[in-house]
Amino acid sequence: MTDILRTISPVRIAFGGAAVSGEFGGYGFGDISESSATHLLEYAHERGVRIFDTAPVYGFSSSEKRIGKAFKHKRDKVFIVSKCGVSWHSSKRINMTNDPKVCRSMLEQSLKDLQSDYIDLYMIHWPDKNVDIRFTMEVLARAKNEQKIKHIGLCNTNSDDLVKAQEVEKIEVIQSEFNLFNRSVKDELFSEIKKSKMSFMSWGTFDKGILTGRAVKDRKYDESDCRGWAPWWKKSNLDEKFEKYKKLKPLLGRYGLSGVQLALAHNLSHDEVSVAICGTGSMEQLDQVINAMENPPGEGVIKEAVKIIEDE
Repeated sequence: MTDILRTISPVRIAFGGAAVSGEFGGYGFGDISESSATHLLEYAHERGVRIFDTAPVYGFSSSEKRIGKAFKHKRDKVFIVSKCGVSWHSSKRINMTNDPKVCRSMLEQSLKDLQSDYIDLYMIHWPDKNVDIRFTMEVLARAKNEQKIKHIGLCNTNSDDLVKAQEVEKIEVIQSEFNLFNRSVKDELFSEIKKSKMSFMSWGTFDKGILTGRAVKDRKYDESDCRGWAPWWKKSNLDEKFEKYKKLKPLLGRYGLSGVQLALAHNLSHDEVSVAICGTGSMEQLDQVINAMENPPGEGVIKEAVKIIEDE
């Protein structure tokens, strides 16, 4: 098996589609107009980004719709990633299930919202202990045979689900949270990823802004920014993470680095990481990420940072 993502993108960055979900609710990070979102997506493509990661729950389908609109006339020039398994009720209450019928319905809706006949990479978003993943995989395998999906992946998976899924169809890409604060996937899946030459996408590269210094303790967020209201955000050891970032700041100052440079270099220093998903809400932020990628700190600095965090 080949690391397909390395062959697709000239840069090791994927665009995080939740950043363009705007004020529509769900998993999103603040207001952004449709015109600004379109310009940002087009600018990302101009800067060499080819992989655009999205999901229906990002802005309750608005992220998919905006990505579809931005690239409908250059569909073959981008690689679009979307997912099934996190849907919602009419009340906007989130429903997480890998029920095969739900996933088939979500795939068909995503194709419409993306204005595309196919999705380059389609992933099962989260594990579901109530559904044998092999039944869901059968749906995706059929869709792949129908050429509605080009590649299949698993997001936030575990070793048991990975083994079962591959009984049905080849898994080519794994996506999971990976950053300076959360390195658990390194022990859990990196050896299998390397052995099988699968692609790996890291999400949470900047831990939703904490590792860039933009998400701080007393910051006020837009109503459409999930960091202002989501229970999972408030329960994610924020005070501990803010304190850890505070302890990293002297190291950043000593080497003249930004948090963006350190966080991105940490992820990309691992050969198993094909691309790091980066959510950027403006052209300026995107430029910072690309400049950071082009000017990484050395391996010794990254080791110092890890030691600071792990010594806590």
